[in-house]
Amino acid sequence: MESVYEVVLAHELRRRGIQVDRQFGISLEYEGLKFEEGFRADLLVERKVIVEIKSVENLNNAHRKQLLTYLRLANLKLGYLLNFGEALMKDGIIRTAHHLPERTL
Repeated sequence: MESVYEVVLAHELRRRGIQVDRQFGISLEYEGLKFEEGFRADLLVERKVIVEIKSVENLNNAHRKQLLTYLRLANLKLGYLLNFGEALMKDGIIRTAHHLPERTL
């Protein structure tokens, strides 16, 4: 299901004139070994924001850590987890910031 949500969301963003890259490769280096595509982010929006798409009953810390790892490796500051498995979409949106102050409500 996640791949369907990814394709549709990317299509809708592009339709609105927003640049989106799907399955964006994130490289990493470990002890002198370089992995060109160590990870793949679901969506990279406007070359600034990573969007990870899930379709699970509940998001957990592993999902948040995955996104934070992607942000660190890609040297980006902002990402979103979108969980299409929630009953209400607004409950499935998690903002993650790397080297940005967290937004308080």
